Amino acid sequence: MTGKLRLPSLNALRVFHAVAQHKSFRQAADELLVTPQAVGQQIKLLEDTLQVTLFERKGRSVELTESAILLSHYVKAGFDEFSEGVRRVTKSNYRDRINLNASPYFATHYLLPRLSLFREILPGADLRLTTMVDLPDFGRDDIDMTVQWGYGNWPDYETILLVPDPKVICCTPAIGESIKSAQDLTLFTLLDTVKSKRLWPDILRHLAIEQTDGNRSISFDDAATMRRATLQGIGVGLVSVIDAEEDLRSGALVAPVGRDALADMRPEEVPGFYLIVPRGHLRVKAVAALHRWLAQQDWAAI
Repeated sequence: MTGKLRLPSLNALRVFHAVAQHKSFRQAADELLVTPQAVGQQIKLLEDTLQVTLFERKGRSVELTESAILLSHYVKAGFDEFSEGVRRVTKSNYRDRINLNASPYFATHYLLPRLSLFREILPGADLRLTTMVDLPDFGRDDIDMTVQWGYGNWPDYETILLVPDPKVICCTPAIGESIKSAQDLTLFTLLDTVKSKRLWPDILRHLAIEQTDGNRSISFDDAATMRRATLQGIGVGLVSVIDAEEDLRSGALVAPVGRDALADMRPEEVPGFYLIVPRGHLRVKAVAALHRWLAQQDWAAI
């Protein structure tokens, strides 16, 4: 006896993966082009093999048990690696290609000025850059790694903070004349991005500002649009330090509660740009080389 674990059938795991994604036997059956009864049989086989209950049936839908939630993370990672491996070995023109996605702001302000340096390290790589705002579907969108704005909460992936993105509270000089204290910020429309519903609440709490249900806000898809809205006097915006310094120097904007009012916020409350990659992708040499280069750069020194 070697004690080696005997794995369930790959077909049963594939069916489990589909049910876990859809939380429905019928929808999983439609995806797999089989009957719901066949799906049920495979799930029963898997539950008998593992000696655990994976789903609780509730009408036409099912809910994952704690065991199923845990298993689903590993099964998803496994099938993602299968897909990546098949793509790599069946597309010869894809083997040396690196598909990098980056937040538009990071790409413009940080990445593009330095991209030629990576070319010196790996001159033969075919690097493709896209700038989707949302986290890509790595398999569907054919993306190797991405740089995303946020707070680092992507537990299913390898995640590294590249550079924090602290904000400066800014407004036009005309609006600034009416702001005598931090509490006065709530008299105006607060501008933010749709990617973070916690940015202003964290800041208002940090400044000990009482929040009310009547607080007005407008959310934008990206930081550049929010900055333009701030410059046009639509409200009070949260501008990244690089842009804020330029606008404050020119006099187009002012910092009504002080340039460094948010400097002592807790690190976990400060968003940033994170390098995110499925762990299996790092087994490809070219991808690993770009990942290593991105992680080693001092992005704050621009």
